[in-house]
Amino acid sequence: MSEKTAEGNKKEIVITPVTRLEGHAKIDIFLNDEGNVEDAYFQVVELRGFEKFCQGRPAEELPRIVPRICGVCPNPHHMASSKAVDDVFGVEPTSTSKKLREMSLNAHFIHSHIVHFYVLAGPDFIVGPTADPAERNIVGVINKVGLEIGGGVIEARAHAQKIQEIISGRATHPINNLPGGIARGIDDKQQKEIEQMAESLVDFSKFTLQVFEDIVLKNKEYVDIITGDIYRHETYYMGTVDKKNKVTFYDGDIRVVDPRGKEFVKFNGRDYLKHIAEHVEPWSYLKFPYLKKVGWKGFVDGRDSGIYRVAPLARLNAADGMATPAADEAYDRMYEILGGSPSHATLAMHWARVIEIMYSAERIMELIQDPGITGSDVRNIPTHVVGEGIGQVEAPRGTLFHHYWTDEEAMIKKLNIIVATGNNNAGICMSVKRAAQKLIRNFKINDGILNRIEMAFRAYDPCFACATHTLLGHMPMEIRIYDSDRNIYKKITRFE
Repeated sequence: MSEKTAEGNKKEIVITPVTRLEGHAKIDIFLNDEGNVEDAYFQVVELRGFEKFCQGRPAEELPRIVPRICGVCPNPHHMASSKAVDDVFGVEPTSTSKKLREMSLNAHFIHSHIVHFYVLAGPDFIVGPTADPAERNIVGVINKVGLEIGGGVIEARAHAQKIQEIISGRATHPINNLPGGIARGIDDKQQKEIEQMAESLVDFSKFTLQVFEDIVLKNKEYVDIITGDIYRHETYYMGTVDKKNKVTFYDGDIRVVDPRGKEFVKFNGRDYLKHIAEHVEPWSYLKFPYLKKVGWKGFVDGRDSGIYRVAPLARLNAADGMATPAADEAYDRMYEILGGSPSHATLAMHWARVIEIMYSAERIMELIQDPGITGSDVRNIPTHVVGEGIGQVEAPRGTLFHHYWTDEEAMIKKLNIIVATGNNNAGICMSVKRAAQKLIRNFKINDGILNRIEMAFRAYDPCFACATHTLLGHMPMEIRIYDSDRNIYKKITRFE
C-alpha cells in the first residue's frame, strides 16, 4: 500500500493488486459531503476487436478462432460458433456429434465452476469476507480445508480438462467441431476412461455440495450476508431449458421469467433479436442488453425495467428444476431455504454454481453411457450455403449468442457476439452501486468493506476478456472513490 497526495489535499491510497477478476475494469465511487455514496460506476474500459477482425474469414474457421477470445471460457465460444456455422451451411449435426459436443461443454462447466468456487469466490466464504488479504486466497482456502481436499480439487479439474481434451482435441481452445458435426469421435477405450472420470466427478460434486453445506450454510453470518439486503436485486432472469423446462446447457429454448417467477417469454435462440436490444452508455465499452418488450428504463429493478440477468442463479430461476436426480434434489433444497423461486439473492449465484457442478457430472455420466456414443457417424457434410447463422449455448457465466452473416462463398461479412457478462452488465453495475451505498458510511472505508463491494461483481464470475477483449496482455482492475468535490479520496488498483 502507498499513499500519495491527491487534489484537494486528499490522500490517494493505492493498493495493489486487486485479485480474483478476469478482465480489465474499474469502479468509480462518488461520495457526498457526509461521506456516503452518492453514485457508483462499474466501468469496462477494454475495447473488443474480435467482431471486426473476424470479418473476411471463412465461416468454417471461426470455431477455431473465437475460442481465442478467452482462455477461461473457450469451450462455449467453440460450441456457440459451431452451431452458428452449422446454420450458415444449413446442416444438422449427427446425433452422436451433438451428444459429444454437449459432453465436452458440460466438462467445461465443471472445470470453470470449480475454479470460481474454490479459487475466486471461495476465499470470501471459506476464509472470510473481511479476513487479511494475505490469507484471503487459494492458499488460505487450502489451509482451511486441508491439503487432501486441495488435491481433490486439482484432480477433479484435471478430469474435467481431460474429458474436453479427449472429445474436443484440446483441453483449452478446442478444435474438433466442424460444420455438420465433429472431425472425430471417441473409441471404446476412451469411453471407459471418460466413464471412470465421470464417476469420480459425481463423487466430487457431492463432496462440494457438502463443503457448501458445512462451511457456508451452517455459518449464520454467511447466510445472513447471502440473504440480506445488500446484494438483493429483483430483475428478470434468462436461461436455456429443455422441453420440460429443466436446465440444459447445449440445446433448448431460452426462457425468461419476470421478478415474480412468471414466464415472460420463451423463444428459440435464433430469434434473439426479436427479444433483446442493447443500450449504450458513454462511460463503458461494454453494452447493456435489455428486453425489447419492456424497454430500457435505466439501472433500476422491477417488472417495469427491461434489465435481465443470466448465470447460474438466473438459469435456475428461469427453470422448473434440474434434469438429473441429485442436482434436482439440491435445487429443491436451495429454494426451500431461500424461500422459493425466483431468488433475488445475488450471492446465491455461488450455491447455484455448485448445483450446476452436480448436474454437469451427472449429465456426462448419462451421455457417456449412451449406447451410440462411440458411433462412427459423426458428421453430415454441408452441401450449400444459407448465408446467415445463429448459435446459442449456455456458458458458465450465462447465455451466449454468436450471429454470423456471410456471402455466397461463406466468407464472414459481419458478426455479432453477445456474451454472458454482457447480458449481466446492467445487473453488475446495479449490484456494485447498491453494495457501495449500503457499506460505505461517513467516509469509513477499509479493506474488508472494499472486498465486500468486490463480492457484488465477483458473484457473477465476470469475464471481461470475453465481453470486450483487449490487446494489452494484462488485466488491470481499479476502484476509485471520490469526495463530493470530485477529488480522489481512495484508489485501489492492480497497477500503479
